[in-house]
Amino acid sequence: MACSLNTGFSVSVPCFNSRAKGYPRHCSSNVNHQLKDLTSRKFQGKPLDHRQEQVSVCVGSGQGWWEKTLKPNMVEINSAQQLVDSLLKAGDRLVVIDFYSPGCGGCKTLHPKMCQLAESNPNAIFLKVNYEELKTMCSVLHIPVLPFFRFYRGAQGKVCSFSCTNATIKKFKDALSRYRNDGCSLGPAKGLDESELLALASIGQISIKSSFGYPVKDKQEEPVPNRSTYVEHF
Repeated sequence: MACSLNTGFSVSVPCFNSRAKGYPRHCSSNVNHQLKDLTSRKFQGKPLDHRQEQVSVCVGSGQGWWEKTLKPNMVEINSAQQLVDSLLKAGDRLVVIDFYSPGCGGCKTLHPKMCQLAESNPNAIFLKVNYEELKTMCSVLHIPVLPFFRFYRGAQGKVCSFSCTNATIKKFKDALSRYRNDGCSLGPAKGLDESELLALASIGQISIKSSFGYPVKDKQEEPVPNRSTYVEHF
């Protein structure tokens, strides 16, 4: 199961079945970190008055699923600047950016497989981006659905992007096989597109001086509009 996104700056993730009568469509993002497993089958189909019981079950459950069984080449990204720097410093190594949300059932199901693939591909770098924590950056990068992946390789920059689930994991494996052995590329690692870098810089997410690995034109970007955002399960 994937989560579709309407990009913007204010995010909420549905904790309950939004199509069932009597359920709210969303819960606020500051609650999602406590309600780590509300999208599991265990909680779907419960009446509205069971919400408090669900909270008591989820809160204090310890380490989140997205923090478990991570491999040495899997890095949690905490800021736009860290993402930009990580891409520029990767050299010719394949970089996979994994966009996820703690409240996304498809992301949770896919996580063990991602850890296995990271372990079997130690030369690749897997950067994990929590949509809930970095929603402004994800809006600038136009992330349309979760889970979502972007592949980067050296001077080529972004080589592909797509969404997949555990049921369509072959798409991910095919991309991994295609791009992991591309060999050396001429020039420094490119990382994000110039337009994305400028947009992030214009809203103070990154520093222009330290974030551009190649010459860019001196131009002004309009600030990204503040649009409402919601995440909805298919």
